[in-house]
Amino acid sequence: MAILGKGLAMPQARNEGLITAIDIGSSKISALIARADDQGELEVLGTGQRESRGVRRGYIADMEATEGAIREAVEQAETIARTNIDHVWVSFSAGGLVSDVAQVEVDLGGVQIEQKDIDELLHQGRRSLNPEGRMVLHAQPTLYTLDGLTGVKNPLGLHADKLGVEIHVIAAEPSPVRNLALCVRSAHLGVRSIVASPIATGASCLTDEDREMGIALVEMGAGVTNVSLFAGGLLVGLSSLPMGCADITDDIASAFNIRRAQAERLKCVHGSAQNSPRDNHEMLEIGSPEEVADGAEPPRISRAQLIQVIRQRLDHWMDAVAKALTDLGYVGPVGRQVVLTGGGAELRGIADYAQGVLGRSVRIGRPRTLAGLPDAHSGPGFATLVGLAQVAASNPAELRPFAAEQTVHRPQSMGVVGRLIAAIRTGY
Repeated sequence: MAILGKGLAMPQARNEGLITAIDIGSSKISALIARADDQGELEVLGTGQRESRGVRRGYIADMEATEGAIREAVEQAETIARTNIDHVWVSFSAGGLVSDVAQVEVDLGGVQIEQKDIDELLHQGRRSLNPEGRMVLHAQPTLYTLDGLTGVKNPLGLHADKLGVEIHVIAAEPSPVRNLALCVRSAHLGVRSIVASPIATGASCLTDEDREMGIALVEMGAGVTNVSLFAGGLLVGLSSLPMGCADITDDIASAFNIRRAQAERLKCVHGSAQNSPRDNHEMLEIGSPEEVADGAEPPRISRAQLIQVIRQRLDHWMDAVAKALTDLGYVGPVGRQVVLTGGGAELRGIADYAQGVLGRSVRIGRPRTLAGLPDAHSGPGFATLVGLAQVAASNPAELRPFAAEQTVHRPQSMGVVGRLIAAIRTGY
């Protein structure tokens, strides 16, 4: 039985054939119930969505409100799927995520490697995740080393004096993870696993070739933007920015003295990252329904004024993304691509705008099509939700069932991560 935090046990699932994913974001909480066949292919049975009422910048700020929204989203998905679920996979997107590689090595004395030797090595790997304040979300064995030879995928049956393994570790600040898990448990759901948002989103939006050759993924959420760097098949760099598309909504509401719901509608229906000469002549009504009902002349603005407010925020936002990419070492050939996803990537013209600012090719990352996935959940704003279900279906090899109480000691040397980032700089 997997353990979630101190004394918190995950209940056994009543229906092992189902996968339920919950994406808890700053603007919405969405749920997806799917069934996986023997090949891991998913069929979506039901989805649900509710406004996020207690999450700020990816962190739980109101336990009761968040728990209520989780419950409602899951109940909606259960009603459509005509089933009940009791355990879930949950995404984590708040700040504090780090990615690193721990290296472990054992002496064999030249013998032929048996499975028990590999098992002992991985056991040593578990023990190498020493406390230093962060909670382990993922700890996956990647490549093995034989007497200094790196890149060995399967050492079984070979001879070696020393056998090593590189363990890909993703960790986070413990308190936000525990708060997230507590909210889910309060909704009477067991937590199968908490998955770092970039891992889930990358599974949905990126191809194997993308992750192998090197690519940047920018998750433009409502309150948080995660900038991730993939290379050599691994997530090798992470940066979290406390900004998102909700800031654009707030700017619009403040600039034109309107309600936030009106500002959100203006952004979604009429907003754009690109302007044109005709925007000066297109007038938009921004009055409230009450003002219209009273017969008052509703105030108007030009579309150019709306786009000007949006662009001011975007300039600041994309400059921060560009700096994060540089800090992560993504400064190689201009042909290297950036993938934009998340709700902010649904803004009209955002890819062309970002391409001009970042000076490299940009595409919008949409989730891969799943059987039964509603059209309303096929946009970039649902990439994490769909990817979370795909991660669950892939049954990833982990060094522990769920390491909610394990913490990771960050090694002084970045090991394979440093080599991969160096490779990106020089043209992987």
